[in-house]
Amino acid sequence: MILLLHILIAISSLAYTTYLFFFPSKNGLSVAQYLVVATLVSGTYLVLLNPVTLAHVCLTGLGYLALVGAGMVLVHRRLHSFF
Repeated sequence: MILLLHILIAISSLAYTTYLFFFPSKNGLSVAQYLVVATLVSGTYLVLLNPVTLAHVCLTGLGYLALVGAGMVLVHRRLHSFF
């Protein structure tokens, strides 16, 4: 159950960051940051609950953070270029 929740949070985080790229807002950026934190917390819980090969988990997590982080930086730049 927690795995499904973790995947849903991560996918919604990616989708929401993509949405923010087209419609940037300060409050939206905060929501995206909370979604990233929720993904990291649920992922950490999964690793502690069921230890697996950490290399695989770390690579997947780094890829996720790279995508969402780049998106948030672009949203931040777009947000400040408008105002």
